[in-house]
Amino acid sequence: MTDRSQIIEADWTWIDGAFKPNIQIVVTPPGRIEHVGTLDLKPGHRLRDRALIPGFINAHSHAFQRGLRGLGERFPAEGASFWTWREHMYRLVDRLDADAFYDLTHQAYREMLAAGITTVGEFHYLHHDESNDGFRFDEVVLTAAKDAGIRLVLLQTYYRTGGINAPMSNAQQRFATPSTAAFRCQLERLTSVLDSESQSIGLAAHSIRAVPPDDLVELHRMSREFGMVFHMHVEEQRQEIADCYAAYGRTPMALLNERLHVDERFTAVHGTHTSSEDMNQFAKRGGNICLCPLTEANLGDGMADAPGMLQSGANICLGTDSNVRISMVEEMRWLEYAQRLRHESRGCCRNDRGEVAPLLLGAASENGARSLGVPAGRIKPGMQADFALLNLSTGSLSGWKPETILDALIFGSDSDAIEAVCVGGRWIPALEPAPH
Repeated sequence: MTDRSQIIEADWTWIDGAFKPNIQIVVTPPGRIEHVGTLDLKPGHRLRDRALIPGFINAHSHAFQRGLRGLGERFPAEGASFWTWREHMYRLVDRLDADAFYDLTHQAYREMLAAGITTVGEFHYLHHDESNDGFRFDEVVLTAAKDAGIRLVLLQTYYRTGGINAPMSNAQQRFATPSTAAFRCQLERLTSVLDSESQSIGLAAHSIRAVPPDDLVELHRMSREFGMVFHMHVEEQRQEIADCYAAYGRTPMALLNERLHVDERFTAVHGTHTSSEDMNQFAKRGGNICLCPLTEANLGDGMADAPGMLQSGANICLGTDSNVRISMVEEMRWLEYAQRLRHESRGCCRNDRGEVAPLLLGAASENGARSLGVPAGRIKPGMQADFALLNLSTGSLSGWKPETILDALIFGSDSDAIEAVCVGGRWIPALEPAPH
């Protein structure tokens, strides 16, 4: 994404779990990191009073749901739930033509860049325009991401039933994938039109509600054949678990563990109500868990047992999901804060050194890269040159020390401290730092 080499040097750069001073980064075409260290070179970009961190990686997004912001927040006396929220989502879908869908998707991606997100995993299931045919919205996502400048992993999503053993409703027809064979054809076609520098593709099964088990097995086999990552909504709602148990005699996660070859390319999104036994088995096989704290709170899903997931060895990454609020800093913060409220304790999500902030940053960067199968999330040779630039003069970071920058960002600041991002060596938006 860049046609020339760059030498970048900020006052502080996050490498090997700490901020280190005067580290130089050599970026070569097409936007990869070639060297990192105290290289004694003349920098082209000397970023004074700035700190560099890996660009955040958003492992789970439904960009079009940005159009629901501010809607569905008035409730009847009897209350509301995920299922009543879903009706608002269906009404939004019914209003969207290609132009409106592009505008919402492009807007969401620009907001992600402003929040320090350089890669997004778009869990894309709104395939069709008003004709309910032709997968016409799939390439709209690719165009919106390209125009915004964000790195995209299109998680092409299979959606066949309206519930377990239930037909799709009229409201769901624009999600429809009629068969695994038709889905495979579209997957192969999309692979041929990706921007090779900034876009890749993965495979997703929407949920146990929307994908029959035999189709699920075939889809996962297909993902392994193509060497693609595989994502799926799993156990976000208690009703989903009850329905699955009634139909198949086991929970959704138990069904996945039993029927699929779970490995490090498999990401279960949410796992809000997953039992420790099922989670331990899933994690032992290398599976990833994507938590979306802001959306899970907004929808009243419940609270996943993040400390238990970490203890099981699960790789936790983060997503913005419904995009009701796009702030990876806040997703990190609430990954920890929700557990503090649940357990009435502090430092619930910590590493072996008792540090919370580095673990949270890992969830928002390196772990997301693992989930999406992209060479990013760390500032090291061979990785994509994807960075977020922190302005250390920002008022919310006032009083920082090198050892407190990350804690101050996550627990005391927000996206206002993020001055710019770099995706594949290209600074976005028009904030390319002038040489000093």
